[in-house]
Amino acid sequence: MKKVADWIEKLNEWGGTRRDIAFLAVSGIALLISIFGGLDLPVDPAWVAILLCGVPILLEALHGLITAFDIKADVLVSIALVASVIIGEDFAAGEVAFIMQLGALLEELTVARARAGIEKLVKLTPRTARVLHDGQADILPAEQVRVGDLVRVLPGETIPVDGVIVSGQTSVNQAIMTGESMPVDDSVASGTVNQFGSIDLRAGKVGEDSSIQRMIRLVQTADAGKAKIVALADRWATWIVVIALSAAVLTWLFTGQIIRAVTILVVFCPCALVLATPTAIMAAIGNATHHGFLVREGDALERLASVRRVAFDKTGTLTLGAPRVAAVYTLCPELDEAALFTLVAAAEQLSEHPLGKAIVTSWRENGAGLLPAADQFQMLPGRGVQAVVEGRTILAGNRAMLAEQGIPLPQAAARAADASLEEGCTVIYIACDNRAVGLLALSDTVRPEAHAALAEVQALGVEPVLLTGDNEKAARHLARQLGINSWHAGCLPQDKLRYMDDSLAEGQPVAMIGDGINDAPALKRAQVGIAMGGIGSDIAVEAADIALINDDLRELPHLVALSRRMMFVIRCNLTFSMALNFLAITLAITGLLNPVVGALVHNAGSVFVILHSAFLLGWRRHRTAKR
Repeated sequence: MKKVADWIEKLNEWGGTRRDIAFLAVSGIALLISIFGGLDLPVDPAWVAILLCGVPILLEALHGLITAFDIKADVLVSIALVASVIIGEDFAAGEVAFIMQLGALLEELTVARARAGIEKLVKLTPRTARVLHDGQADILPAEQVRVGDLVRVLPGETIPVDGVIVSGQTSVNQAIMTGESMPVDDSVASGTVNQFGSIDLRAGKVGEDSSIQRMIRLVQTADAGKAKIVALADRWATWIVVIALSAAVLTWLFTGQIIRAVTILVVFCPCALVLATPTAIMAAIGNATHHGFLVREGDALERLASVRRVAFDKTGTLTLGAPRVAAVYTLCPELDEAALFTLVAAAEQLSEHPLGKAIVTSWRENGAGLLPAADQFQMLPGRGVQAVVEGRTILAGNRAMLAEQGIPLPQAAARAADASLEEGCTVIYIACDNRAVGLLALSDTVRPEAHAALAEVQALGVEPVLLTGDNEKAARHLARQLGINSWHAGCLPQDKLRYMDDSLAEGQPVAMIGDGINDAPALKRAQVGIAMGGIGSDIAVEAADIALINDDLRELPHLVALSRRMMFVIRCNLTFSMALNFLAITLAITGLLNPVVGALVHNAGSVFVILHSAFLLGWRRHRTAKR
């Protein structure tokens, strides 16, 4: 028995989707020749379909029975095939085998295997660390670093452990962990990048406790418990087999007509039922693709239809993910806002700091010509920059920079700064020749389409939720802008994951929309994960069920509505298929159907299911595209 099971397993591994499509094409042609005739052949052409489509079904049924006594729909189909061949109804056997294999192929095509992208996370993990002992730097494997060790990280290197900077100044891009574009200057996490400046840090969490290793574990376990498509015929397969065999045997005993019993077995085969779900899903996936969505999991739209909450990441999802100058405040009568902006941009033009680059980019987007030259430029790590522009010494940085230089901040500037901070902005304080002269407020830019998209989603009865790693003020300000009532700030990957679990426990499955590596665990765990395909990281896209290729949130309401329409079509298909089966069984018991006619009834039902799905889902793809 084991040898048989091993042989079947090897046979199943041979070929693949292309082989299945070729077998179906040849079988379909053979069945057409069989029913319409016209060729003088020694055997019925339907035998081609029996061999190419029927034999794999027989082998699969045998494999399931041998290895796990698993009674699925293929057991009933196998019985009907054998019985039809025994009484010489070759076309009926070939046609049923063809339809069932077509359904299996559609199911296989719709259920894609998403990759977790864990191997890419692993590549982000530093292999070595520079540990200081008595002033000497020893390069050790990262896993040998111990809590309390002093670790040196050079510019451009990935930080090997979680820790606190004890000497040196820099800014660290923490986007991998928080998703936020603003850098930090104190506590740092493993897997993040030291942007400039050599730093020494005291190791806090190392090895398996480090942030990057926790992220990997979260992604590995996040998809546990996710529902997958289970064919209706397989859910009830045992009962279907028992009922079909009982009906066939009783009919044979009471009528004495074996052909009636075989006809019952043929019409009991759930051909249209098998096609009911995958045809609708394929049509809906085609529709979604036309609207910029790549559906990577076949049952994602089925799961999306049940969602009543959509959780949005902030940076890169609802916003464009790049800070820009939102406001310029001047305290100096001889410097208007434009002149002040130009001085600061000139001072920052040699800066490597993300905020300095954002200031220069914003100036170039709004200004014209060349920036004045900056002399005696120097970075003030963790504080700002200093340069001489047009004979003036310009300081641009944080409030600590002003305090360090002994420059008082006027009350008017303090009030303007507090107002900007309340709106979630980052404030750059400006001094000229040791006198505070103004400030810049930088903020992330909300996507132009975000407000309308969220309003349409709410109109569909779906509640938007904001999950962001940004601070509370920034989260509250964005939520107010977009009309979001539920928001959570300071979220790390595990916090977003916990929200998914808590919502599911409340009976409120959530769809998650994000773009960053830090969103990957939540994208995996959510009822449906949707990644921003353009701006999104590869790991986020691979963790998600669906990718929005062009990052256009205006298409999100269409996807939600499409998923619900798809489920309506599936229910209609299932209802029709079961009603057709019931009618065919009744006619078979009374002797009004023979196996060939029963097979043709299945054919008609299957064609209806395919056309119905294409008409209500695929056809609308073109119509809605013109909106």
